[in-house]
Formats: sequence, structure tokens, C-alpha cells
Amino acid sequence: MIDLRILRHDPEKAREAQRRRGTAPELIDEILSADEARRSAIAGYERLRAEQKTLGKQVAQASGADQTDNKAELLERSKALSVEVKRADTAQAEAETRFQDTMLQLPNLASPEAPAGGEDDYVVLEHVGETRDFAAEGFQPLDHLELGKRLGAFDIERGVKVSGARFYYLTGVGAMLELALVQMAMERAQESGFTPMIPPALVKPHAMAGTGFLGQAASDVYHLRDDDFYLVGTSEVPLAAYHSDEILDVQTLPRRYAAFSPCYRKEAGSYGKDTRGIFRVHWFDKVELFTYTTVEESYAEHQRLLLWEKDWLVSLELPFRVIDTAAGDLGMSAVRKFDCEAWIPTQGKYRELTSTSNCTEFQARRLGVRGRSEDGIKPLATLNGTACAIPRTIVALLENHQQADGSVQVPKVLRPYLQGRETLAPIA
Repeated sequence: MIDLRILRHDPEKAREAQRRRGTAPELIDEILSADEARRSAIAGYERLRAEQKTLGKQVAQASGADQTDNKAELLERSKALSVEVKRADTAQAEAETRFQDTMLQLPNLASPEAPAGGEDDYVVLEHVGETRDFAAEGFQPLDHLELGKRLGAFDIERGVKVSGARFYYLTGVGAMLELALVQMAMERAQESGFTPMIPPALVKPHAMAGTGFLGQAASDVYHLRDDDFYLVGTSEVPLAAYHSDEILDVQTLPRRYAAFSPCYRKEAGSYGKDTRGIFRVHWFDKVELFTYTTVEESYAEHQRLLLWEKDWLVSLELPFRVIDTAAGDLGMSAVRKFDCEAWIPTQGKYRELTSTSNCTEFQARRLGVRGRSEDGIKPLATLNGTACAIPRTIVALLENHQQADGSVQVPKVLRPYLQGRETLAPIA
């Protein structure tokens, strides 16, 4: 939710943010029109209610034979006014609903620093690490699916048999890799000041709507209609709603949380994309980072989240690049987003492994998360970042650390979490 004062006093700023996203700037004018209609309806209702109260006092004061006709007139007017008040109340409620529905369509105002455009208009900020020259090493790299089969790390066929396309089983060293990555990610997050959490993966509508996932991303969300629950696509959702309708002392900020949870996504619109292996799936596990802080501090916190993500990928010895995501690819809640994309050898390109977003006040306003300081009470800022998305990290590890004999070297930092194993060897 956007601060309405911005739209009233600087509507062109909001229109320009819409243009940067490639969305309709006319939405700002629709919101302002709905706001004007709402305020007019409220004023009309309050005027009639004031008249009704005054009339009620006049009726009470009208007594005696000489007031009989006057009282009858007052009662008749009171009866008609009661009907008008009810109509005005209905009109007020309808105007408020229209305003809220229109306002909820508006995404956060993209930062002027975010590149304008869509998915392909990102800006590469840096490259970290060197990609391997497998030809110089004398062998052709295998993709993660073939490596996984040889290592006994996952079973796609039975995942499809049991649950359908884009499902899988992690087996043997694949399952152990997940547990190792989760433990390592949670430990590193705790060392950096994040409180470890395991949140619910089912949430009520207000939590999903409050984080902005029932807008443009609604088609990607699983909804259990009989119980009116949503399966989360990221633990950002329950973490953002954790302090909903609360007022936090700003002296306790930042509040940082690291959550492990399963994630569920329909992958709407991805038909035919990444159908091989476990890169793009309907269910996966992830460790997510989340911060509550002030808006003023959110920009520095965003850089810290990015630094933690970069350090994570460096520790896993993965070559990657950092991109500044274009405004049209930000999602509804973010003003700016950075992605870290790891090199996937057999695809010959960089693919997203982590991302971090600054959502400023957008989610906090929707969820009622506020901070109290000497300056009063106002909405806080929320930020999120990926500590480790398990399947994609496994894909990158297998492909980048594979050896000519089909084995995979384990990065040094991960070995203590795998009983000291230095390599993963094929089982057949």
C-alpha cells in the first residue's frame, strides 16, 4: 500500500513509477478519482448524520399542544432523513470499497535507480568468480539431471508418477545435500544476527494479500478453497505477517529472521521452460532472510542482505553475477531488487539463485506493522532475501563442481555438514 499523500501531492511521481514498470499510469488517476468520490461520500454521510442528530434534539424539545403540528413535521422529516442516512451510509461503504480495490492494484513505486523496462532490461553490476573451461580440462560436462542419476541424488520419474510434472524425490546424497545446505545456511544466518524460525506454510488470505502475492502473482499461488488457506510460495509471507497489527519500538530494530520452509508455486506462464531436472519445480525448500527496519535504514540493509547472499555463493565456490532487476520485473511489493545468478555450465548462461528486495512501507502498511519513536508512530520497512533455494543450489553445485569421472567435489565449507566427505561418487 502506498502513502496516499504521495499520490495526492505528487501524482506525477507515481505515474512515472508506473511507466518505468511498463504498467498503466492511468491507474493513478483512477485512484485519485476514487479517493475524491470516497471523501465526497463520507462528507455527505456526515452532513446527514449531523442533521439527523440536530433533528432528534428538536423532536425531543417539541412538546405541548402548541407544538403538536411542529412535532409532526419534525417526525416526518426525521423519517425521511433516516432513509437518506441509510442510503448515504451505503454509498459511503461502496465508495470505500471501490477506493480500496483500486488502491490494492497499485504496486510499490519503483525506485528511480531501478532500470526501466521488463525482464530482459536488467543491468549487470558485477561478475564474481571464474567459469570453468571444461574443454581445456578434457571432458564434456554433464547436466545436473544426468549427474543426479549417476549419484543417486534424485528421482524425477517417481516424482512425476506420484505427484505429476515438476515434482521429484531427493534421494541419498541429494537428501543429505539439502540437509547440509539448510543447516549451514541457518547457522550462518544466526551468526549474522538473524533469529532462526520455522514458520507455517499455510496462511490466511490477509497474509498473502498483505505481502502483495494476490495481485499480479495470484495465478502462481495455490489456494485451498474449502478452508480458505494459501500455500506459501516463500516464507517471506508468514515472516511479513509475523508482526502484523503490531507497534514495535524502533529501538529494537532491525529485527532479522531466517526461516526454513517448503515453498509451493504453480509456475504459471512457464509452460515449456526448464522442464528437464529440478531447476523449476512446483515444490521446493528454501531458507529465507527477512528484516524489519525503518524506511531510512532500509537502503543500507538492502546492501547488507546482498552482501550476505554474495558471501554465501562465494563460500560455495560458485561463479555468479549480480544484476539490478528492471522495474517491470520487480514484483508488486519491491522498489528495487538485486539477483545473484549462478553460472550453469550445460546451459551456458547465468540463472537466478538468490534475490533480495526492499519493499519499503508497502507490505507494512497493508499488514499494519508500525514503529514507535520520538517522532511518533509510522509504518516500518520490510526487506527479504534468499539465503538458499535448495534445488537450484544443488543444480549449480553439481554442474560446477563435477569431475571427469562423474564424481562431484564438495566445497570445503560444506564438508563438515556432510560428515567430512570431499567428493560425491557415482553409485553406478
